[in-house]
Amino acid sequence: MALTIAPPSHAAARSASPARSCLGPSRVALSATLAASETMDARRRRGEPVLPMGFGEAGLPAHPLLRQALAGAAGYTSYGPVAGHARLREAAAGYWTRRGLPTDAGLVVSGPGSKALLFGLLAAIGGDVAVTQPSWVSYAAQAPLAGHAAHFVPGDGGVPDAAELARTVCSARAAGRRVRSVIVTLPDNPTGTLAPSAAVRALCSVADRHDLIVISDEIYRDLVHDGGTEFVSPASLAPERTVVTTGLSKSLALGGWRLGVARLPGGWLGPELRDRLLAVGSEIWSAPAGPVQQAAAVAFGEPPALAERVALSRRLHACVARQVALRFAKAGAAVPAPAAAFYVYPDFTPLADVLLERHEITSDEGLAELLLARYGVCVLPGSAFGEPGGRLRLRAATSLLYGETDARRTAALDSADPCSLPWIAASLDRLDEVLADLVA
Repeated sequence: MALTIAPPSHAAARSASPARSCLGPSRVALSATLAASETMDARRRRGEPVLPMGFGEAGLPAHPLLRQALAGAAGYTSYGPVAGHARLREAAAGYWTRRGLPTDAGLVVSGPGSKALLFGLLAAIGGDVAVTQPSWVSYAAQAPLAGHAAHFVPGDGGVPDAAELARTVCSARAAGRRVRSVIVTLPDNPTGTLAPSAAVRALCSVADRHDLIVISDEIYRDLVHDGGTEFVSPASLAPERTVVTTGLSKSLALGGWRLGVARLPGGWLGPELRDRLLAVGSEIWSAPAGPVQQAAAVAFGEPPALAERVALSRRLHACVARQVALRFAKAGAAVPAPAAAFYVYPDFTPLADVLLERHEITSDEGLAELLLARYGVCVLPGSAFGEPGGRLRLRAATSLLYGETDARRTAALDSADPCSLPWIAASLDRLDEVLADLVA
């Protein structure tokens, strides 16, 4: 995509600094999730109380085994192959194979986080992309960066409604827009829910009929709360057209390590897409950090100690998310039952009259701003995820309630009843107080 420099008006040119006058209009704002994190940090530095539920960070310390692996790999200072070291790609292939998706390590590509891989995929595939409404903030934001457009399609549990997707694709193509891909999130961010298998099957049917590549973001797959819940990946139903991405930032709480992997489809598409993705990666990130790749190979190998850590994380996330959901429901919001990860998605529309009368609130942005400014509660409005603002939906991330020190976070992880720990109980009590005052 060519960069167009928009000249300022004559009046602006006379008053603007040389640096400012060289900038064209900004197309992309700072990510809402990262902006929320910076807002919380600023409040803390001012000594103001915060209830941090805006940023989707897993909120747990790195496992000692992975710390040791990273330290031991400090000598990996060369760039290495763009696709990633063979050891990492083979470990990731084994990870997917154990989940019923036999994987060729030659069709695994690593990157500095799945976020970068998703952007690389959009650039490599070309054309417009369909995304679920609501969906993670970066999907729609990345499309224009890659020179394309995002088309929101109403859906549930991270998967767009199949009939609506078909209509959207046909309408876009009739208008001269070529939709080539669709992104799904299984399980879902922002809602913390998981789409049923029937919805995934219907999606794959539409993708086949309209020749769409499915990008399945499965970074929360290992954090489904109930181990007996059926999980169906589009890659098991449409293997020739599905890309799967995952990473270390959620299940093992290694967001700062920035390591993601993509599983490309077989057939003719996989090798072609691999070549294109590697070309993009070679010009943007060259290769993921070598030491992190070596530690990631250990992580994707899933030794018993790490499997146990993921199981404890899953238990902790489920416990706290359910208790936070109960607080919102008690206040009168409609709340989908959390099924995975550490997100709660309350809908305050049933309280619209109260919010209007007491606070003159008519939008989710206004509600989120009020909660932060008056109460120090940081959440994100649903409109950050593509929702219409009048729906009064919010996303609350619960994982930063586990404690502000590694000692407390570890205690939360090891506790059979983490919500009874004093610091987590205090956060839940504070949320009760805030919501009671908000809607009293």
